[in-house]
Amino acid sequence: MKKVTPVFFVSVIVTVLFIIWGLLPKDKFPTLNLDTITTKVHSFILEKFGWFYLLSASIFLVFAFILIFSKYGNIRLGKDNEEPEYNFLTWFAMLFSAGMGIGLVFWGVAEPLYHYYSPPFVEGQTNEAARAAMRYSYFHWGLHPWAIYTVVALSLAYTQFRKHSPGVISSTLRPILGDRADGGLGVFINFIAVFATVFGVATSLGLGAIQIGGGISYLFDGVSNTIGTQLMIVAVVTVLFMLSAQTGLNRGIKYLSNINIFLAILLMLFLLFVGPTNFIMDVFTSTIGQYLQNLPSMSFRLAPFEQDITWFQDWTIFYWAWWIAWAPFVGSFIARVSRGRTVREFVIGVLAVPTIFGMLWFAVFGGTGIYLEHFIGKNIMEVMSNKGVEIALFTVFENFPLTTLLSAIAIVLISTFFITSADSATFVLGMQTTNGSLNPSNQVKFVWGIIQSATAAILLWNGGLAALQRASIIAALPFTVIMLMIVVSLITSFNEEMKTTRKK
Repeated sequence: MKKVTPVFFVSVIVTVLFIIWGLLPKDKFPTLNLDTITTKVHSFILEKFGWFYLLSASIFLVFAFILIFSKYGNIRLGKDNEEPEYNFLTWFAMLFSAGMGIGLVFWGVAEPLYHYYSPPFVEGQTNEAARAAMRYSYFHWGLHPWAIYTVVALSLAYTQFRKHSPGVISSTLRPILGDRADGGLGVFINFIAVFATVFGVATSLGLGAIQIGGGISYLFDGVSNTIGTQLMIVAVVTVLFMLSAQTGLNRGIKYLSNINIFLAILLMLFLLFVGPTNFIMDVFTSTIGQYLQNLPSMSFRLAPFEQDITWFQDWTIFYWAWWIAWAPFVGSFIARVSRGRTVREFVIGVLAVPTIFGMLWFAVFGGTGIYLEHFIGKNIMEVMSNKGVEIALFTVFENFPLTTLLSAIAIVLISTFFITSADSATFVLGMQTTNGSLNPSNQVKFVWGIIQSATAAILLWNGGLAALQRASIIAALPFTVIMLMIVVSLITSFNEEMKTTRKK
């Protein structure tokens, strides 16, 4: 614990106080409890700053595309002759597992069905609604979120491996902040990154426990998806990811990430070939075209003349804020495993590979769900409404052979994604609170692991996961400003390096 920075102590104290605040009973503190306050602030931000999130996310995507074709693309994230630390498959597996693996499993069926019944601007349960459902699912999980991750990850990797500066967010802003990056302002910037990471990951751990509980209750009639079941799941997974965290990056996370990709591909290919294969591939192909064709308009669409932007607040703006809240965590982790790659290789890899895989995932699972609902007349949406979103995937499996085996594999996949995300988060939190140490101590990782799991468990028990999620998204607003500063800082650093290279 000797290497911890003031960010560690500030973050731990504020996190614990925030959890205590979340436990205040609503009946005794009706106006001061966490749920009430975060609801008001969250609604205000979505209403007043939705346009800001849309513009910022699009700026990040444009910036990423420019880097691919720019003169900066040949800059290496490390020494000029340094080779990548991990092979391509392992690299992809690690960044994908940390980035949004568990989210794809949770929403792969559910989100397209939601959009199919309630799409923007068109009538639900129609052919056009089905097209819009798939297009917006691609949109929400496609290039924009990975561009957000790219900005943070690239800045950290460049700062740490090329400039040999601490791998913390404040260091990436040194070109424009100067020495202030080391003072109180730097501590505040790093605290915001840690705050968003802790609560964003804790919320996902809670949602993961809910879905694992839903899958177990689906497989075993005697088990109910109660709060007791979910807390037991959190306890078991905590032990597993803490054991993994003690083994370091090159063992626990690396092996689990490869297992994640293997199981995900296995599950996806099985459903692809036993399901409506031609329909799925037609959806995959045609929706890519629709997505690329409509990408500019979707990126800036808010429907001001209709005076009803509720759908965009609930989905697009919410997602953009959520990805930005996750950016410090995912960006730090991607940076850590990307040493030795060029800027061009890095940006193409982070943008293209996960996006294409995510599109195929939604085509297989979401496309199958819509096929069963639209053509076969299955009532998957009704089951979701009655039993919860977490049941959607298992309901789809009912319509195909080896239902129990598929459901069991899905539960294992969710669990390994769960463990990998938590393990990666303890690693990143350790880095961010030890001045960017590439190998934070086990004691520091242990503290953050306990805090994450305790936060998820306490708020599951208290029913406060929604408040926690809102708190993380509230933290995304100042971090969006920080990310825009990171873009300026990166351009400044790249220009300085090119000038130095020309002089040499």
